[in-house]
Amino acid sequence: MHRAVQWQRVEGLIIFVVGLLLLRQANTDLPWWAAVLIFFAPDLSFAGYAFGPKVGAFCYNAVHVYAFGLAFFAAGLLTSNPTLWSLGALWMAHSGFDRMLGYGLKAQEGFTFTHLGRIGQHAGK
Repeated sequence: MHRAVQWQRVEGLIIFVVGLLLLRQANTDLPWWAAVLIFFAPDLSFAGYAFGPKVGAFCYNAVHVYAFGLAFFAAGLLTSNPTLWSLGALWMAHSGFDRMLGYGLKAQEGFTFTHLGRIGQHAGK
């Protein structure tokens, strides 16, 4: 594995942990099961692959960039809204979790091509 990829995976781990710590600080009434559902919600973007790899990559990448979660988190801070804060923290944690595991932003060539390298049975090739 290339050293730059290793650093990006470590960065993902840090963002995952920080996102969970920020969620804990939110003091929201969000039930644990809702937090789990929100955490995995960005993966609904996989549905874009039903329309081909270009649309799929666009949909996946649109919701898996750190800025998306950061925008919700910032909106929650600025409006003193713990629900938005929690949503943003979970969204950032999800993106960090994916990167930590090696699931990077997708390329238009197909689902297994990411900015962190190939995933799945073709990983390392």
